[in-house]
Amino acid sequence: MNNTKIKFTRSDLIIVCMIILSSLIYSFGFVSFVHSGNLFPGGYAGLSRLISQALEKFFHFRISFSVVYFTLNAITTVFVWTKVGHKFVIYSILWYTLASVFTSFLPAIPITSDLLLIAVFGGVVNGFALGIALRNNASSGGTDFIAIYLSLRFNRPTWNYIMAGNAVVLLLAGLMFGWNQALYSIIFQFVSTQVINTMHQRFKLTELKIITNKPDDVCQAIFHICRHGITKIPCEGGFTHKPHTMLEMAINTYQLRDVIAVILKVDKDAFITVDTVNRIVGNYYQKPLD
Repeated sequence: MNNTKIKFTRSDLIIVCMIILSSLIYSFGFVSFVHSGNLFPGGYAGLSRLISQALEKFFHFRISFSVVYFTLNAITTVFVWTKVGHKFVIYSILWYTLASVFTSFLPAIPITSDLLLIAVFGGVVNGFALGIALRNNASSGGTDFIAIYLSLRFNRPTWNYIMAGNAVVLLLAGLMFGWNQALYSIIFQFVSTQVINTMHQRFKLTELKIITNKPDDVCQAIFHICRHGITKIPCEGGFTHKPHTMLEMAINTYQLRDVIAVILKVDKDAFITVDTVNRIVGNYYQKPLD
């Protein structure tokens, strides 16, 4: 659990602006692609569309997508408030509240009638909007809350697992409203998930191996910008037979640029290799969400 005291800075104003932009782009994509193509996106958006349309079709009870979407997210927010950072939850509340409002009032602008193009480009717009939110310490709530909680707990991306969970919604949508829209929705969700995975680096891990003659200085420089352990291994050049030190560490991918920059600032002759890490077993510090 994080501290209940929440501090806001001037940089938070920029974040709020990015959240507004993200929710606006998302809502534009929703009314222009999802709605026009009658698709069922992933997460609570797809579930909300399913509930809204099912109530109208089978019970002749009309309730807007925005009301269902906001209600589901609000309920989930209550349960995750103590599980992730409070500032992150507040930003997410702002995001899904604005998205609920924007989708109610934005006019639909049909881009194309081709369902494949709607699925592909709609997925790109959807993933891009959510990627902006995630890069600015926010999310769309709902299953994003669940995915991020699991990612924090297991130190690995879980978006593909959430996509697998969305299959239940698509199955129900196919049974109720036809398999054509359900199958195109799979394309939409896949494209959106890949865009999110590309933009959101927080839970992707990278291994660095650094050959240096200034191991202590390099370690101290790294410790100033991130909190990860470093293993020192004595080694020798195969050609020169000169002694060196190899530093080995794992970091989050979004930290990679800054870490490499400080290493080269301390030791411009350092030799660095970068590898992707699929999983870490053991103690690894993951910076908590604010």
